[in-house]
Amino acid sequence: QVQLVESGGGLVQAGGSLRLSCAASGSIFSINTMGWFRQAPGAQRELVAIITGGGSTDYADSVKVRFTISRVNAKNTVYLQMNRLKPEDTAVYYCTAYGLTYSQGDFSSWGQGTQVTVSS
Repeated sequence: QVQLVESGGGLVQAGGSLRLSCAASGSIFSINTMGWFRQAPGAQRELVAIITGGGSTDYADSVKVRFTISRVNAKNTVYLQMNRLKPEDTAVYYCTAYGLTYSQGDFSSWGQGTQVTVSS
């Protein structure tokens, strides 16, 4: 079983910055893709950014240029640097990871979510 723990959410004014972190732990052999999704009240969960083990990234159009995803493979950790935040970025942010465990095959895990609130 692989657990993901997020941190770094909070309340920030529009135009400000936050950095989210997500650490994976458990019987991890390798992690392929890590990413961030978000879900605003009354809305569906949507992709924010993903990053592969080789460092390739992809972003939602709404966050391109403002957000940067990165990872430290040796720490099984992924980060999301969020700059120039807007009120519409307010949501619960979820970390996700897909990979391979030592003894139980593939895994696909989600974190518990961290609230990001941007005030106008």
